[in-house]
Amino acid sequence: MVNNTLDQKIFGWLAEDAPLGDITTNSCITADREITARLVAKQNGTVCGLDVFKRVFDLLDPGVKISFNVQEGGTIIVGFEIARLSGKARSLLTGERVALNLLQHLSGVATKARELSSLTAGTTAKIADTRKTTPGLRELEKYAVRIGGAVNHRFSLSDGVLIKDNHIAAAGGIASAVNAARRSAPFTLKIEVECESLSQVKEALDAKADIIMLDNMSAELMTDAVKLIDGRAITEASGNMGERDIREVAATGVDIISVGALTHSVSALDISLKFEI
Repeated sequence: MVNNTLDQKIFGWLAEDAPLGDITTNSCITADREITARLVAKQNGTVCGLDVFKRVFDLLDPGVKISFNVQEGGTIIVGFEIARLSGKARSLLTGERVALNLLQHLSGVATKARELSSLTAGTTAKIADTRKTTPGLRELEKYAVRIGGAVNHRFSLSDGVLIKDNHIAAAGGIASAVNAARRSAPFTLKIEVECESLSQVKEALDAKADIIMLDNMSAELMTDAVKLIDGRAITEASGNMGERDIREVAATGVDIISVGALTHSVSALDISLKFEI
């Protein structure tokens, strides 16, 4: 997970948080003060982002030592000691918020992904994310989705053809949009079409779309659409899935359930850093 691009982002986040240094810490804590700290779970969930958490301190002060008591993707419960840290108090205080923000957010994403994925057990459906990610955090958030047991949708607009309602309107219909995409897009890319009705599903099938998105359909309508498609295309349920009964949607027989809420509105997992005196 750690790479040069991430390092550059971390340097930027540290600079954003302390553009002229950590005034509070540097004014009341001596430079030679050593401290030990505990990273503690205050909520049950799935931990994600341990390497990223550590990397913040590696870049800030390589002298900070961190020993983890759980592996990435592991289950944590309230009171569990995730890690023990030791080093300069100034370094721990200055890096605390950036490191915790990342760990808490990614753990929240992984926890939600695992929760939703468990609801599809025994069905053919898989939970997927969307491009509704936090700017600058897409790679990390999609990584957290995988750690939680869900799968990734396309990473960017360059990864596949997804013809949505506005594309259909601008292109003059589903057939026109699919045919134009097939003429110009690389043959290695799949073509997906967003459909809101059975008539649109039929159009997408006639145009030989590879994936058909069933957008904002009732469970009953999705069931009918899956039967109509009959394996001729991959099926994806979409549209406010974070507010839907996931088990009911999975029971319709869809292949994928894409949930924007996995990344755009997930709650951070509560984790705290406590100094030992």
